[in-house]
Amino acid sequence: MKISPNGEYLAVTVDRGNQDVLTVMRTRDLAILKVNQLPEEKSIGSFYWVSPTRLMFNAVRKMGGYAQPFSTGEWFAVNADGTQARPLIFYGTRDASQRSKTVGAESFSLLDTLRNDDQNVVMQVYYPRSSEGAGTEIVRMDVLSGRRTSLGRAPKENCSISLDSAKLPRFAVCSSSTNEDGEYDERTELYRKDESGWTLVNASKTGGKHLQVIRTTSTGVVYADQDDGKNPSAVGTLDTATGSFTPLFQEKVADISNYIWSTDDATLLAVATEAGAPVVKLLDESHPDAELYASLASAFPGQMIDFSSYTQDGKKIVVSVYSDSNPGELYLYDRDTGKARFLMGRYPKLDKARMATVKPFSFSARDGRLIHGYLTLPRGSSGKNLPLIVNPHGGPIGPRDNWGFNPEAQLFANRGYAVLQVNYRGSSGYGRGFQDAGHMQWAQGIQNDIIDAAQWTIQNGYVDRNRVCIYGGSFGGYSAMMAPIRAPGLFKCAFGYVGVYDVDMMFKKGDIPQRESGLRYLRRTHGTDPAAWAQNSPARRAAEIKIPVFLAAGARDMRAPPEQTEAMEKALVAAGNKPEGVIIQSGEMHGYYDVKNRVELYTRMLDFFARHLGGNASPAAP
Repeated sequence: MKISPNGEYLAVTVDRGNQDVLTVMRTRDLAILKVNQLPEEKSIGSFYWVSPTRLMFNAVRKMGGYAQPFSTGEWFAVNADGTQARPLIFYGTRDASQRSKTVGAESFSLLDTLRNDDQNVVMQVYYPRSSEGAGTEIVRMDVLSGRRTSLGRAPKENCSISLDSAKLPRFAVCSSSTNEDGEYDERTELYRKDESGWTLVNASKTGGKHLQVIRTTSTGVVYADQDDGKNPSAVGTLDTATGSFTPLFQEKVADISNYIWSTDDATLLAVATEAGAPVVKLLDESHPDAELYASLASAFPGQMIDFSSYTQDGKKIVVSVYSDSNPGELYLYDRDTGKARFLMGRYPKLDKARMATVKPFSFSARDGRLIHGYLTLPRGSSGKNLPLIVNPHGGPIGPRDNWGFNPEAQLFANRGYAVLQVNYRGSSGYGRGFQDAGHMQWAQGIQNDIIDAAQWTIQNGYVDRNRVCIYGGSFGGYSAMMAPIRAPGLFKCAFGYVGVYDVDMMFKKGDIPQRESGLRYLRRTHGTDPAAWAQNSPARRAAEIKIPVFLAAGARDMRAPPEQTEAMEKALVAAGNKPEGVIIQSGEMHGYYDVKNRVELYTRMLDFFARHLGGNASPAAP
């Protein structure tokens, strides 16, 4: 949710399954003024107030619950009351007067709404190789007509640009995923722009550190992020003349997960890290907003709060609040009255008092690496000798599990199961070195971390060792088949959802191998040896899976094509272990959206777990 600059309106995106809409309300009474819905099942992605009465937003398409939506490239603007709705950037030429608004292969992102300019915004345009010339350009765009004026271009290809306090291009971070041998390697360079042009300030290849600008405040302070490719990154300030970095904060175990800014946009108030539950560190306790943040945090003990949005004068602040048992609430804080007014909550029909609690924990894996995870324990249980569902997340390189409200974990906990989520090596949030440790370890180190975490829950008395199953989606589906191969006898059943099961097929089918960068990534994380691919493929080792299996996939999945699930099913049948159920759901992609399809999926999943773990298939009584 975002409040308009003058506080008169609130805009909020609303999830309608496979489509998100943008609703505009009056702040004073939450009366709905307009529901903005795009045609052709397009969703509204990012949205911004670009004046006290006008919104700008882009269009995205959802491709499944386990995949990020992808942008269509289109941008639109509309007034709060629904008038003057028009496309600013769209595909295809409509007529001569609109020719300047069309886009081809270029992509746009909004950099700044220009607080004191109701007519224009600053956007970043990325051009692939084309007649326009490759690279990144910064443009000022009129939010009524869509007309664009160039403010400058990046020094080379594959750059993102940051603005200075005058809202002009000042820094560029240029990245590459290719080394001298043409293989995958993450490299960055930081450039600074002045009257003579672009000057190289930092190169990770020679200096060993990645440096990127986070934001330049209205007072000219440049906040930046620096990491050495191994440890968690540090936040600090950047000297605009020399490019030298002065650190302000760095945590030993976890990366910074959130930046909390002052309402005048002049100061980085605090940062949050999330090795387990979020921990907030105030960086500037002298700022008036720091006292306000501390006061609001004390009003919601045990929960995470953030300044979600605020008016231009900072007098009204939308405050977000969430926890492991609170799906999320929004309050409107008024500085003049000193009170916070409840606006709305996510999943309002759920009783927070009946939700399960999430216990963060850490342990040393078999090779000594420190691993963090979360254990959801059923409300009202003893917390001992429980049936367990091990639920590895997708990825595996980059995504992570977080402390907070997880609908799936709550669903399982309500039926009496403990739920284990592991931030195995390869997960983000613990430094680039921890993340890179997941490459070439799909079937080895990552599965060891998941198995060792399950053993930790047993050894500490939380779980009955004879009642453990595993379930996951995407890479989690891969783990649901591979972990039982790696740890025979530990798991009693396995449920794979929109998973990948054959590594060789990953190089041939789906959307990843369609790009050269995707193939470089696959080679980085899987190598090039077909014998190793076969050894790391559950579909090639189905005879080693001796437990009941259930499989589900989306018929239109581009990330983990249904052929992956069909191959796993065929291999299991050939091994004499026919899956107890297989769903190839028409119309669905990488994670189901349709409510009817999800109800069927989870109904059959809960029946499957109840048969093999002895839990409940129906909701627990109040």
